[in-house]
Amino acid sequence: MRRPHIRSVAVAVAVTTAATGLAGTAFAGPSTGVERSAASAATTATLVVEAARSAAFAHTAAAGVSKGDELHAQDVMIDPEGARHVRFVRTHNGMPVLGGDLVVHLNRQLAFTGVTRAAGEAVKPAAAEAKLTPAQAAAKAAQAAKGDAGSAELVVDARGGASALAYQVTVTDNGTSSTVVIDALTGKVRSNTPDADEFLSPKLLDALRERGETADPAIGTGSAAAGLLGSGVSGATHYPATAKGTGKTLFVGSVGLTTTATSRGHYQLKDPSRYGTETRDAKGSYTEKFSAGTKFTNTTNVWGNGKTTSRASAAADAQYGITKTLDFYKSTFGRKGIANNSKAAQGMVHWGKKVGNAFWDPTCNCMLYGDGDGQVFKKPLVVLDVTGHELTHGVVEATAKLEPTFVDADGNQYGEPGSLNESLADIFGSNVEFYAKNSKDTADYLVGEKLGLSQKFLRRLDHPSLDKLEGTIDYWSPDTYYTEVHAGSGVSSHAYYLLAEGSGKKTINGVKYDSPTYNHATVKGIGRTKATAIFYRALTRYMVSTTDFHGARAATLKAAKDLYGASSNEYKTVDKAWAAVNVTAANTPAARH
Repeated sequence: MRRPHIRSVAVAVAVTTAATGLAGTAFAGPSTGVERSAASAATTATLVVEAARSAAFAHTAAAGVSKGDELHAQDVMIDPEGARHVRFVRTHNGMPVLGGDLVVHLNRQLAFTGVTRAAGEAVKPAAAEAKLTPAQAAAKAAQAAKGDAGSAELVVDARGGASALAYQVTVTDNGTSSTVVIDALTGKVRSNTPDADEFLSPKLLDALRERGETADPAIGTGSAAAGLLGSGVSGATHYPATAKGTGKTLFVGSVGLTTTATSRGHYQLKDPSRYGTETRDAKGSYTEKFSAGTKFTNTTNVWGNGKTTSRASAAADAQYGITKTLDFYKSTFGRKGIANNSKAAQGMVHWGKKVGNAFWDPTCNCMLYGDGDGQVFKKPLVVLDVTGHELTHGVVEATAKLEPTFVDADGNQYGEPGSLNESLADIFGSNVEFYAKNSKDTADYLVGEKLGLSQKFLRRLDHPSLDKLEGTIDYWSPDTYYTEVHAGSGVSSHAYYLLAEGSGKKTINGVKYDSPTYNHATVKGIGRTKATAIFYRALTRYMVSTTDFHGARAATLKAAKDLYGASSNEYKTVDKAWAAVNVTAANTPAARH
């Protein structure tokens, strides 16, 4: 997933976030109806950050901060109804703290109302000096991750209830990277985590190979939606200029794409209306630098031919999926870009050689799409919900930074925070389909249904255990901690579906669903619009890097209370939906892993 590090972020970044994200959950919340200037919003955000930092140190027991700690603002959220939230990462005696993130909550008058924190206790490593040298730590990291190690940085590892002095090292190998954390006293590997988030887990790929199954989905140009397509520039006299082009995709037919006219009769696959969002061609390289990708240019403003014989076909799918995901987040939540900073989203197709996967890569800050391995997956992994899923990992990276708890020797990830991350990616990825309303890709609660798998989907939200490939689970149990994250995602995905659509049989857009419940109770859904608003507010305001399923229940209840009130039907249905997947206040584990 992501590299668990502390970014060097000044308050100005948090200010920018606040200035571009004041709409908050505009999807279902009230609007202030007032557009403030960036300067005014920045001033407000600065005051909120200062108040939140002061409140944390005034309430040390609640916030878990101690002498030597410094809090660095990452995000400021100002809700229309008055609450203010500041997300912080922490350093201790100048060292980044892994698992030290927290969100401080204030009221309209900037008084402290509570805190959501990742570390359960104060951060104070038992040892102040390392026994290993940085070079020794780097060597151990290189051996563990089997690659070339970068420099070793001293950190405090506060994950899992620990508080240990450690080294953090980035290890790269053939275009991929991992973050390895080495105990600074013993040399033990505390964690070894891939930085990129693969859509398909090693466990799933092994299962497909064992079955001898291949995924060779049908492709074709299909037909164009009326009014979407065009070519050329309307009345432009200066270049570069915004132009309307056509993408002949592999999976969603012919679609309209906004492109850039670089000069008369020359175009680039770059969207100036969406912060300069662009797709490039990696040309089989394993580069993690977007600038190293080759620009897609042509003289017709028609991209691809609906077949893999044109390198631009996959690029048209990717660009369409990326822009639809951006549009979904902006129109639904007022979120301007993946990190809510009005910056471009980027993608590179034809990444690597025979790569049967797709990734959100935080190093590149972009989407990377393989062309398939030619054996199991025979087409590029550029379908719409894959893009929505992976870009949502970018949203999680910019907010709660949910981390897997541990990773096995094969690269499979485990632990409830990682499962929750995968679930949110499936939830919002499905919502991108509903938003896009593309007739060639039915909007549904299925994930990966266009990949050509024999079970007709990869995962599904209504009845997760129908996924036999990954062994996805419907309900929580203490063993969920030891479940691979894609399989474990079923718990919160199922809760979301029940909240949105309810239990039992239902047909939506021609797709049949039949959602069971753990307690055989009937759940009546509140609708996808409200359910999605609740989960988004929970992610952005009340989740941190260690949030598990019981923490997600608490987060969504707080979000429902914010939006609809504690006595509302929406709040009560959130509680019922989690109970229906066996996540309750009563069975919250006494000791968290």
